[in-house]
Amino acid sequence: MDHAVAATVWGFISGGALVLGAGIGYRVNVPSRVVAGIMAYGAGVLISALSFELMEEAYDEAGMAATATGFLAGAVIYSLANRLLTIWGARDRKRSGAQQPDEDSDSGSGAAIAIGSLLDGVPESIAIGLSILHGGAVSTATVAAIFLSNIPEGLSSAAGMKKAGRSAAYVFGVWCNITVACGLSSYLGYALFDGLSPFVVAATTAVAAGAMLAMIVDTMVPEAFAETHNLAGLIAVLGFLTSFALTKMAG
Repeated sequence: MDHAVAATVWGFISGGALVLGAGIGYRVNVPSRVVAGIMAYGAGVLISALSFELMEEAYDEAGMAATATGFLAGAVIYSLANRLLTIWGARDRKRSGAQQPDEDSDSGSGAAIAIGSLLDGVPESIAIGLSILHGGAVSTATVAAIFLSNIPEGLSSAAGMKKAGRSAAYVFGVWCNITVACGLSSYLGYALFDGLSPFVVAATTAVAAGAMLAMIVDTMVPEAFAETHNLAGLIAVLGFLTSFALTKMAG
């Protein structure tokens, strides 16, 4: 399969997990504690993937200076964008309870939540495209980790959207559009950087990793800890171990 096509397909597949999770969260009354536990597991999965796949690849190709600079830059960019979206009403977009505002109480929050959800998914998808540039084939471990983490993200957020009174058309419209954006982002992650130096690719990979870690702490950890409390760490460790095992088996 052509590399650009492969990047796009795997981006769609990983993004499709958001729709799968949203379907469960919107149609099934999943207890908040269960949702939070799944979110903790997803957070652990992503932390492992960005540590042992993205950061390790960036360091091997470009060294500490480029990796650290890109990592911090990604975190700063994400945090600034997330701060703006928080002001506009998207702070609790990953929460499954009644924290999300409705459109009547916070006009424009629906658009902010949609944009925020897109912001959360783009760095992960770009990383899929970049993984092909690193190894000549898509990283199975990276795709699996993103797929596993996207299910609880979609599940929790959709449950919160429903409680805020948002329609099924809005909820599934958001996640279907984000799935398309994930496929395109994976394609761009490959196409825009194909032919560029390993240094640039590595630094960009670190940017994606930094944005992902900031996203995990800002949006996934609060939901995970809110209901599971002291169990959140243990569940996250299980997710981390799952992703770590995938990384080693794929290697």
